[in-house]
Amino acid sequence: MEWADFRSDTVTYPTPAMRSAMAQAEVGDDVFGEDPTVARLEQMAAKRVGMESALFVASGTMGNLAAVLTHCQRGDEIILGHRSHTYLHEAGGVSALGGVHPRTVPNQDDGTIEPQDIVGAIRALDDHFPTTRLIVLENTHNMSGGTPLGVNYVQQVGTLAREHGLRLHIDGARIFNAAVALGRPASELAAPADTITFCLSKGLCAPVGSLLCGSAEFIRLARRTRKQLGGGMRQAGILAAAGIVALETMVDRLGEDHQRARRLAAGLREIPGIQVEHDPPPTNMVYFRLDPLTGMTTQSLIEALASRSIRLTARNPYRMRLVVHYWIDDEAIQQVVEGIAAAMSKP
Repeated sequence: MEWADFRSDTVTYPTPAMRSAMAQAEVGDDVFGEDPTVARLEQMAAKRVGMESALFVASGTMGNLAAVLTHCQRGDEIILGHRSHTYLHEAGGVSALGGVHPRTVPNQDDGTIEPQDIVGAIRALDDHFPTTRLIVLENTHNMSGGTPLGVNYVQQVGTLAREHGLRLHIDGARIFNAAVALGRPASELAAPADTITFCLSKGLCAPVGSLLCGSAEFIRLARRTRKQLGGGMRQAGILAAAGIVALETMVDRLGEDHQRARRLAAGLREIPGIQVEHDPPPTNMVYFRLDPLTGMTTQSLIEALASRSIRLTARNPYRMRLVVHYWIDDEAIQQVVEGIAAAMSKP
């Protein structure tokens, strides 16, 4: 029996069309700027988000890091949410590798950062302080249930950044989930930003890679940053070919994942001892909490579901995230709901 893997949309593997494209890809040395398939992917990516240029990088973490290091000098400061992926889950790279100081402000339940909190975090010009240089938003916001940030909100933060002489970067790992959920083009969501990163290897199902997008001059500088980070890849067109198929075939179907996530949440809602967060789920993530009085922990649930060929992961002993993606079908949704119900009903 095949595993139904709900741990993340990063567990997706390439489709047959992607494998075929990878096998037939025309390649060259991308560090020399000679890989035509990488060039085509970068052009497609930039157009999708309304930017001048794009840079193919190994991962979203590398893309965000390259963006921060290109925007900032050592000793500069970035403002970002206290539950953002860049702050929590990127190994402190902006500080360890870039000497850039993160200043966190509270994320609201919907993943936004209050504009007044951003303004309050901007440093005065004083020799004692780091220099505020950059604001970082995350769309969709992972730790807030995969919630998309709306067009008006991002425009508001973009205006604020310009008024204060700051730059705006969007960690858009799942920007296409946001675009589909909101019914707006990704380019509109990215328009207020100076730069945006998005992932090919999550809901878009490609095996590797992300794109950092921005102005032509910024990407020229970011290419050097990527090299410093060890991210210069050679015949990378083999990977980029899967990314092209992802952009061509996977974006429009993301709504199917969102619909299945809502069905998953509806099923979990009926199980005693479970409280679904962000109900109905806005995109492809379903977060829920276990009532400690049930005696069940997330680790116990993981172990119980493994015997049913279902993979889960926990956020803490009582909070869990399930992620729906291309390889999760209706049968898998029913399978996990029935499995969790059975585990929760045991004394």
